[in-house]
Amino acid sequence: METYGFFAMMARLKWIDRWSLMRNSADENLSQHSLEVAMIAHALCVIGNERLGKNLDADRAAVIGMYHDVSEILTGDMPTPVKYFNRQIQSAYKDIERDANARLLTLLPQDLREQFTRVLEPGDQYSREKCLVKGADKLSAYIKCIEERKAGNREFEHAERSTLEALHQLELEEVEIFLREFVPPYEQTLDEIRP
Repeated sequence: METYGFFAMMARLKWIDRWSLMRNSADENLSQHSLEVAMIAHALCVIGNERLGKNLDADRAAVIGMYHDVSEILTGDMPTPVKYFNRQIQSAYKDIERDANARLLTLLPQDLREQFTRVLEPGDQYSREKCLVKGADKLSAYIKCIEERKAGNREFEHAERSTLEALHQLELEEVEIFLREFVPPYEQTLDEIRP
């Protein structure tokens, strides 16, 4: 019987550390980040549907968020200042990500590849959800910056400011609502948050 390594590779998300150029008070791996992005992307779609009258696929956004960084199993986590240094590097890195996703898809049986291709490379029919996953990704980064600052780590001060600016530049109403209503409790203690 033939075996397939796709999910064994997915399990390696937990070994890919984020924020490699920065001193962290608490390490964050790609598995943790992906779960947070999936939950926030789902929430952004629910906000869009319930508050803004949109027709977004919240479940699809959550799944796209779960898998949004799996190419980094093969490429590693490229630091943002390097990844976005210039258009050439950014374009080359996008090509590398697409190649890594294609290689990961070969680790699935042929009859399952189409379904997972739609997750790793979501088409234009999910462009709105993909935008919200991008917003969720940036929100997750912003939350990490808040957590580091609360732990007394000044290393993330610039990243916190620039990430907040990038969030506003997305001009996504769902993101602005999340920032106003759900981010402030990240500044609180457990006793202040719990019901």
